[in-house]
Amino acid sequence: MHMDSAESAPGRLGAVLAAPRSGVVALGPHGPWLVTTPGQARAVLTDPDRFDFPGDVSRSGDLSASRGDTRSGHVVFAPLDRDQVASGLAVFDEEWPAALTEHDRRTPGTPYDAMVLLRRPVARATTAAVLTGAPDAQRHAVADLVLAWIDALAPVIAARRPPGRWSRARRREREARLALEDTLAETPALPGTPAEAAAVLAAGIQVPIAAGAWLLAHLAQHPLGAGEAVHAVWETLRLTPPTWVTARITTREVDLDGQVVPSGAVVLVSPLLLGRLPDLVPGDVDGLPGFDPGRWRDDTRRPGAWLPFGAGPHACPGRNLGLALLTHLAEWAAVRHISLADHVGIDQSRGLSPLPCRFRVAERTEPPP
Repeated sequence: MHMDSAESAPGRLGAVLAAPRSGVVALGPHGPWLVTTPGQARAVLTDPDRFDFPGDVSRSGDLSASRGDTRSGHVVFAPLDRDQVASGLAVFDEEWPAALTEHDRRTPGTPYDAMVLLRRPVARATTAAVLTGAPDAQRHAVADLVLAWIDALAPVIAARRPPGRWSRARRREREARLALEDTLAETPALPGTPAEAAAVLAAGIQVPIAAGAWLLAHLAQHPLGAGEAVHAVWETLRLTPPTWVTARITTREVDLDGQVVPSGAVVLVSPLLLGRLPDLVPGDVDGLPGFDPGRWRDDTRRPGAWLPFGAGPHACPGRNLGLALLTHLAEWAAVRHISLADHVGIDQSRGLSPLPCRFRVAERTEPPP
């Protein structure tokens, strides 16, 4: 079985990767504008006064009181600390084998679906890290409600235009969101308001699920060598970052390296594109589209320079937890033989995720090379 390549993908993904890598590029007569250098990307992501968020996660269009780090749905959260990461990883260490066992009990002999199998382990690990003051039962309830909201959000995010206020998709999303916020309102030591906590939990759960599925898909085709789990994680986030493009809106006319971008314009930053730049990634230029964890043995390049977790005030607060969960998953895969059960396509409807990622597992009889 094989995987589709982002380089051959249609739609916006293909357009971004095919764009000239020559500074600021207009993808249409009136934008959006794509920045193609690391310096420009950092300028856009670290200056919320000039480059603001375009809207909230539910696409409600409510931009009231919006400026910089106060935009609705995009409140700045402090990065998770070491103890929070350890709590989340401990939960994942319990939930991942439990998910495998439950699948084998319910449907023995059938392939695993990574996007399904990772849901509960990642959701419970993330809520354990974020909601440190809540009892286990309450955290588990929140995890299930976040997953329900993510599912209800899917058709809203994937729609070409934001659904109408009273559409079925919007009603389902609103009901799921309010159920989650009501439960969060009863949670002790909640970080931020219920709406703010809901937004950070949704992002902190959906992205690692997709990243973990991509990791398993890559490792099915490229068995991992000894000591390369962290390298495989970075290589996955380089080739298939779930948040492959992020947008900002100019608050006024801005000059980006000589290119004037008008006020109210959409400016795109793509970690997927930046991760293909030879200046940021070691190895032969012709090999950049390929999966090669070993390239990161070269310490002349810094992993993550293509900004898979963003940058500036809105950089992902769950970065360290995400890296820890993915590394744990890579270590699990390294001592097993993973094989794909189906062709892996690319779903661009909400970020970047494999469609599907169905795999089989066998014990590895030989040690990793």
